[in-house]
Amino acid sequence: MTEATESDLNLKVYLRERLQLVETAMDRYLPAADASPAHLHEAMRYSVFAGGKRIRPILMMAACEAVGADPARVLPAACAIEYIHSYSLIHDDLPAMDDDDLRRGRPTNHKVYGEAVAILAGDALLTEAFVLLAHPDFARTLSADVRSEVTGIIASAAGSKGMVGGQVVDMESEGKPVDLETLEYIHACKTGALISAAIDCGAVIGGASAAERQWLKRYGQAAGLAFQVADDILDIVADQELLGKDVGSDQERGKATYPALLGLDGARAKARDLKQQALAALDDFGPAAQPLRAIAAYIVDRSF
Repeated sequence: MTEATESDLNLKVYLRERLQLVETAMDRYLPAADASPAHLHEAMRYSVFAGGKRIRPILMMAACEAVGADPARVLPAACAIEYIHSYSLIHDDLPAMDDDDLRRGRPTNHKVYGEAVAILAGDALLTEAFVLLAHPDFARTLSADVRSEVTGIIASAAGSKGMVGGQVVDMESEGKPVDLETLEYIHACKTGALISAAIDCGAVIGGASAAERQWLKRYGQAAGLAFQVADDILDIVADQELLGKDVGSDQERGKATYPALLGLDGARAKARDLKQQALAALDDFGPAAQPLRAIAAYIVDRSF
């Protein structure tokens, strides 16, 4: 596995190498497309392998690497968190929620497989994530205490006080005036929770000290929120090819976003501030944390 240092990190190469590791592992762990019931497994794979940057699993690997451990150790947990992310996108796109026709430049799952199968494919991916967290590959090199803690972190981030709760408040806030506190709650839960969880899991699996874990948590909170602020900006300024979905869809639905509340310039200022918070959290880390630094910059700079 390629080592990343302060001076020579090529982020594109780093992301591509890690993405390939994650995709190979996800393909190995997911049921085959022709395994019965084939229609369900095909629908699951359609969304999991629809593209995407795999930022969450890559961040988990980078956090593990930052504390001096082999990032390959996190692969089962990294795949699990990406399954959960994929399930959330399938459900987000449903007519009962965002009613989107495109995801990552392709027809959404329910447009291809129908609403019932799309719901069940999402349900199955969520379940497969926890099957994977109990997989022998995860147990082989990690203690029961570590595995239990990682499972709890991911479950909490995905549930009613994390991603699902954020989605509910997001839907309830559509078309209504929203203050900054509510907006930050939505973003921190709906998007930030899984990103923060990925980084915290990488720290735990990597054997981080209490201080290292605390600083990585601060990084994860800032980077997770920055990711959604950047997405809000991209919904306004990006073209459909870059965004992979209909541009301006958040505005049309009256969704709570940073540009809507702070204006485009204010949202960009917020994104820059969050990037600096994320980078500052890594001040005590050495060259091994350079991928985390580069990813924080990439998350924000893609929206400018």
